[in-house]
Amino acid sequence: MLVSIVVPIYNEEENIEPLHRALKEVMDAQEYDYEILFIDDGSTDRTPSLLEEIAQKDTKVRVLTFRRNFGKAAAWSAGFDHAKGDVIVTIDADLQNDPKNIPKMVSLIGEYDVVNGWRKKRKDPFIIRRFPSIIANWLISKVTGVKLRDYGSGLKAYKADVVKNIRIYGEMHRFIPVIASWYGVKIKEIETIHHPRLRGKSKYGISRTLIVLLDLITIKFLQSFSTKPLQAFGPVGLLLGATGFLINLYLTILWFSGQSIGHRPLLLLGILLMIIGIQLIGMGLLGEMLVSVYHESQKRPLYVLKDQDNKKEGRG
Repeated sequence: MLVSIVVPIYNEEENIEPLHRALKEVMDAQEYDYEILFIDDGSTDRTPSLLEEIAQKDTKVRVLTFRRNFGKAAAWSAGFDHAKGDVIVTIDADLQNDPKNIPKMVSLIGEYDVVNGWRKKRKDPFIIRRFPSIIANWLISKVTGVKLRDYGSGLKAYKADVVKNIRIYGEMHRFIPVIASWYGVKIKEIETIHHPRLRGKSKYGISRTLIVLLDLITIKFLQSFSTKPLQAFGPVGLLLGATGFLINLYLTILWFSGQSIGHRPLLLLGILLMIIGIQLIGMGLLGEMLVSVYHESQKRPLYVLKDQDNKKEGRG
């Protein structure tokens, strides 16, 4: 078995060499083979040169360097694309996640498809890091139905075939377990060791909470309606359109009875509701067409069989 360790890095010159030593110490003691993929996300300090020095000395290290800072989701995506392992482990470069947890997480892959690290005793400031994280984790679990206590943990292990076809962007790297759950995978969460940051500067702040909430709305929509957009827009469109029709029907009866309706705001409301209803239904139908074209052009599977050795994909 080959294990790929994916490490996204942005301006972590003080942590690179200690992290490499820690990963080597843990992984060299295992019976399986491994590789380390350092993803330099457009660092502007000495990170690129340090990574190149490490890669020249250690044949198990590969370095991917971005031309500019694209973000953590892009770094993880690049790592997934280039990883050669049967199991892919992600870990942050700040040395807060302990590499000693990796063997236990890898050992659970097979029984489970995704193993998520839980920073139960998290060593971060409460107000600006831990409290927003508690709220976000609770909200994500409620909205998506995937019960995890630490979506933001960078320490995760995956079966390679689970993440190879997942496309992430923005801040959606934290939602990978949710996206993977759409395919019926088994997810396990275990407690992991967490250390305070000793060197370097954190790249995260309380402002990320708003971004996470916006991405959560996107994830919920994709989870519920990605293959059936008409069911998202259609019911609301029918309700508004029917309400507008009934209002205008009522006004039409009044007009036939001789009453003037041209000056009544209710007439404008009825027309507005009918127009909005028609537009929403039209958006749903357009979405259905786009989904159909997308699945046909990408040959994206609508289902995945559990037996991966005899896996067949279907599309419709």
